[in-house]
Amino acid sequence: MSDLQMKDIVNTKDGKKVGKIVDLVVDEAGEILYLVVEPTKLLKRYVAFGAETNIKFDQIVKFGSDVILVDL
Repeated sequence: MSDLQMKDIVNTKDGKKVGKIVDLVVDEAGEILYLVVEPTKLLKRYVAFGAETNIKFDQIVKFGSDVILVDL
């Protein structure tokens, strides 16, 4: 989890940063259902305060060394 929290989340459709991972939601079997992402400071101006984005595991395109690419 801590390794994932260090990575930026980037949307492949527009190349913009989505935010940082703040939590993972897992099922009873221990499989990741989705990532809970807090918006970047820049996006917080346009999104309701405290709003979070849930990214389903199947929306993840690639795990890189510094970023996680997602298709939103």
